[in-house]
Amino acid sequence: MDIQYLKGIGEKRARLFHKLGLFAVEDVVSFYPRAYEDRTAIRTISELCPGEAACFRATVGAPVTHARIRQGMELFKTKVFDGTGELRLTFFNAPYVKNALVLGGEYVFYGKTEESRSMVNPVFEREAGGATGRILPVYRATAGLSQGALRSAARQALAKAETREALPDALRQRYNLCHAPFAAENIHFPQNAELLTVARRRLVFEELLLLQLGLAASRGARVAGRRFSQTDMNPFFAALPFEPTEAQYAAIEDIQNDCVGGSCSRLIQGDVGCGKTVVAAAAAYMAFRNGMQTALMAPTEILAEQHTRSLSALFAPLGLRIGLVTGKKKKELTGIANGEIHLAVGTHALLSESVSFHNLGLVITDEQHRFGVEQRKKLAEKGTPAGDAVPGTPRAAGDVHRIVMSATPIPRTLAQILYGDLDVTLMRGAPPGRTPVKTYVVGEDTRPRIEAFVKKTVAGGGQVYIVCPVIEESETGAASAEAYAEKAAGETYRDLRVGLLHGKTKNRDAVMRSFADGELDILVATTVIEVGVDVPNATLMVVENAERFGLSQLHQLRGRVGRGKRESHCVLFMQSESARERLAVMKRENDGFVIAEEDLRLRGPGDFFGSRQHGLPEFKIADLSEDMSILHDSREAAETLRREDPGLLRPEHAALREAVAALMERMGGS
Repeated sequence: MDIQYLKGIGEKRARLFHKLGLFAVEDVVSFYPRAYEDRTAIRTISELCPGEAACFRATVGAPVTHARIRQGMELFKTKVFDGTGELRLTFFNAPYVKNALVLGGEYVFYGKTEESRSMVNPVFEREAGGATGRILPVYRATAGLSQGALRSAARQALAKAETREALPDALRQRYNLCHAPFAAENIHFPQNAELLTVARRRLVFEELLLLQLGLAASRGARVAGRRFSQTDMNPFFAALPFEPTEAQYAAIEDIQNDCVGGSCSRLIQGDVGCGKTVVAAAAAYMAFRNGMQTALMAPTEILAEQHTRSLSALFAPLGLRIGLVTGKKKKELTGIANGEIHLAVGTHALLSESVSFHNLGLVITDEQHRFGVEQRKKLAEKGTPAGDAVPGTPRAAGDVHRIVMSATPIPRTLAQILYGDLDVTLMRGAPPGRTPVKTYVVGEDTRPRIEAFVKKTVAGGGQVYIVCPVIEESETGAASAEAYAEKAAGETYRDLRVGLLHGKTKNRDAVMRSFADGELDILVATTVIEVGVDVPNATLMVVENAERFGLSQLHQLRGRVGRGKRESHCVLFMQSESARERLAVMKRENDGFVIAEEDLRLRGPGDFFGSRQHGLPEFKIADLSEDMSILHDSREAAETLRREDPGLLRPEHAALREAVAALMERMGGS
């Protein structure tokens, strides 16, 4: 049923609901509240706590006054009291208040108390009104749609839509889960806090279960690539200017076994600087020795160029030819199409229709979280058919071997969810000779010393990154990259060459290239440098407002220095002393996986689980920062179901099978 046919909506207002992704009545049922207003307890004015929202009953003790501050801004003020105290109320642009609040009238108010014993824009009603004594849902909204309109739509949707039960009775009983209709009713309009908890647990469990079953099915349905023969890797290892680490040997062996077995869909997950590029090169060499081409996709032109330079030097004596494909450089297209180019390195440009392969057998995606599922799928579809089919004819995505690489260490629990459709190889440790970066956590009182250290670093031939949490000036007090760069260039470091790089910079690659080529001494940037090129000369990383970053993100930033032979340093400026204990982890640890586990413990996994980045559906209700226990239960249930009924073919699993299929369709067949 189209949402416009709900009472009070219509065709015009329906367009506002569409902005929230709500098109049908059933969409509203699964549009869960983002928060709740608890109006069940009524406090006295003396019991109100600053910063907390609460209900209180009070009498209007002064006429409502009106003042126009400026064009488009009007203030309405009054005072209310009860037997325990008095409170000042202020309303912005709310002329209805003059008639709605009657002197001497008693009302129930709901709002957040300020430190100054005042309240701004509280909602109110006569005691006999409909909101007092209830827990009200608060939804993600859009301009033109009030919470009242969204609540009305939710009530009607619950009455009209049929909430289907996807979970079999035996599973519900085993994990003590309520029925789906009960959960839907109480997630929107809970009778009390206990029932809200019951409803939410059921819905979170189902969401996580469906995801894990879907990813498991996707993994089981992978199309095999063509089998490789066992490749003699000794010529490759002999061409390397160093001895690979144990982690690199192990990762290469995993890939060799996969490709010989006929199906490689593997994540190579390792810390910054652990040597994943060598593993990718080894895989490309295997494909080359088996008469197949490899595509290596990187997120930026400058990173693609860096891969091309480093791999060309390695592969030159081995006879493997490399071509670069970016938005500006496509001269290698003929060589890729006729097979003269064995390894095509490029950006998103590899996805364009003008790029065709002679015999693509392996796809490698670097910094895979920067690419969506559809992009990786599109690249895989450029493979050529197995056997004696005509070269150049498209085949199904996944019919090539695929490797995805990530430099973001993620706790194993989350990796099992994020990459449930991939086999995972963890690479721990750094190549020999790499010196750990010395890290310091400092306060504002040390700024003069750090500024002197920056100048000393540059004078000694080094380069410096300075990272700020925001691009422009804001009211949050966070350091702005633009303001910092302006002051640095004109005042603090006026004798040095200062560059600026952030997400809105139009010529990002050019700026990064200038820094990499030594044309800049200091690069002021936001976190866009998390995934960057190697700049061996960069020996100092300074992070402003370090408390605003997750530990894993700080570790990623720190990994931008220490890429050469010089001693490197990382300085974390903190504005809040309370952050010192958390940031101290960065001083103690250089292992990204240990830091990730600590970040998970301290802050929850929200930072790791960027669903949009990883091609997974955005969670409607699950929040892994508080739902880890439910995650473990749902994972146990998924494993049991896959073991006992792999295809969910039993009659009692029919609804569950349909729900999983619907989820996978929304995910784009990932």
